[in-house]
Amino acid sequence: MVYFGDVKPIKGKIHIKKDRCKGCAFCVEYCPKDVLEMSEEFNVKGYHPPFVKDEDACVYCQLCESICPEFAIFVTIKEEEEEGEKGESRP
Repeated sequence: MVYFGDVKPIKGKIHIKKDRCKGCAFCVEYCPKDVLEMSEEFNVKGYHPPFVKDEDACVYCQLCESICPEFAIFVTIKEEEEEGEKGESRP
């Protein structure tokens, strides 16, 4: 039996295709957790694309993905590494 306190929230990993972005900032404005921020750099179109400022705060709501008119951003589920599965050598 799984109790409510045992359920861990799903975390997201944000992917941004900078060259598709037109700098509208919808993703930054509507992110409920303020994960994104507009960068100072320019893309090939001359716009300022967003960057991820706090990926650990992403709750995989996919609002940024659904609101982007240029399909320049998408979110995948961040996989948690199982303890002992990676990074630990066994004899």
